[in-house]
Amino acid sequence: MSTQAKIRHYILENLMFTDDESRLPNDASLLDRGVIDSTGVLEIVMFLEEEFSITIKDSEMLPENFDSVDNLVGFVQRLQAA
Repeated sequence: MSTQAKIRHYILENLMFTDDESRLPNDASLLDRGVIDSTGVLEIVMFLEEEFSITIKDSEMLPENFDSVDNLVGFVQRLQAA
């Protein structure tokens, strides 16, 4: 499963409580749609760290890194490349 598919699946199942893929465009703002709040960001951080064996610093918990599936994928890829 690709990084994008894993992240999409996690958000759909754990934050949106659905398996309807059409409800989550990859470029949709998770913040504007009310999908994630501060607690949701922490849940995603724990998921990403465990799933992708990365460490996310507090200073990296920025809206632009967490605002969409596309942004999350790019963020994970940058951390893995570092």
